[in-house]
Amino acid sequence: MRNGVGIVVSVNVSVTTGTRKTPVRQAELRVGHGLAGDAHAGEWHRQVSLLSVSSIEKMRHAGLELAPGDFGENLTVDGLEVWALPVGTRLSVGDAAVLEVTQIGKQCHLGCDIRRQVGDCVMPREGIFARVVVGGLVVSGDAVRVEEGLLA
Repeated sequence: MRNGVGIVVSVNVSVTTGTRKTPVRQAELRVGHGLAGDAHAGEWHRQVSLLSVSSIEKMRHAGLELAPGDFGENLTVDGLEVWALPVGTRLSVGDAAVLEVTQIGKQCHLGCDIRRQVGDCVMPREGIFARVVVGGLVVSGDAVRVEEGLLA
């Protein structure tokens, strides 16, 4: 982690769950909902998923060709080890949005398209999930800052 600041390298959405996501230039983070246009959005605790570039790199070292969104994450972040952030951590994203970490990792379901295609999935171990506390636009290149004073 570089001074608690990372960069969004990719914003990703999909219309179905359990599949790779497609990068988009920007998307709206909606309070109590998640990323507009994404299948995982809704009124629950896993509204937005985040994965570090370093997690994807681990799988690339195993010889796999991977791109942001291939593990189903909404925001691919560089410079911040998101898996190391405790539940309750608040992150500012871009100019206005604020996310609150609600879960670290998840149980991967047996029919996971990602695991079947890639052979492994880092999301269960290193992906994190957050709810949208303050909405706003998220664009590739936006800063992601750990807001130490905003812990739950």
